[in-house]
Amino acid sequence: MKLVPLGDRVVLKPQEAEKTTKSGIVLPGNEKEKPQQAEVLAVGPGGVIDGKEVKMQVSVGQNVIYSKYAGTTVKLDDTEYIIVKQSDILAVVED
Repeated sequence: MKLVPLGDRVVLKPQEAEKTTKSGIVLPGNEKEKPQQAEVLAVGPGGVIDGKEVKMQVSVGQNVIYSKYAGTTVKLDDTEYIIVKQSDILAVVED
């Protein structure tokens, strides 16, 4: 099955939460904070949304940081995805 976003929506695959901190402290399962970094899997076409021209600024394969409470979580084939509006993406992570 394939997710195809509409309008200014973006499909993200969240990255796994760290199991240990940089200082070596092991985090128990309940204490891990949900990561806010994800990989872009699909990008909608943009266009005119609510009377405004929306140009998509992210592309497939980029790593991004998104708002903590943004989007809708969807589970397909035992994989979790998040569908967000482009405006919920805060930054692109560059190497």
